[in-house]
Amino acid sequence: MNLSTPTQTASPERPSDAGYYQRHIFFCLNQRDNGDTCCAQFDANAAFERCKSQVKAAGLAGPGQVRVNKAGCLDRCAAGPVAVVYPEAVWYSYVDGTDIDEIVESHLKNGQVVLRLVTPDHMGR
Repeated sequence: MNLSTPTQTASPERPSDAGYYQRHIFFCLNQRDNGDTCCAQFDANAAFERCKSQVKAAGLAGPGQVRVNKAGCLDRCAAGPVAVVYPEAVWYSYVDGTDIDEIVESHLKNGQVVLRLVTPDHMGR
């Protein structure tokens, strides 16, 4: 009895075995009611919507490609607003829409980390 599974190839209809998405970006959209600093204060939802729109317009959305998701608190408030790209686990701090465009073009599309936007490791809550 052969228990091995056949090798499967990736295609737009069938993602690779490495994961359902090639890359997954999560945007912290957390809103704190107590007045503490949070990503929502920096219009993080607009950045999320812009990224989602840019990914779709570039034809990068969907299985085997890129997924853009909302997240609650990612516990990097001092660096906010933040987003994180997996599977590379690259954390970004961004300022405006042009930063989002650069993340989409450079990292999500071409696999190149945008070094100037990488969140410093010591920046946490």
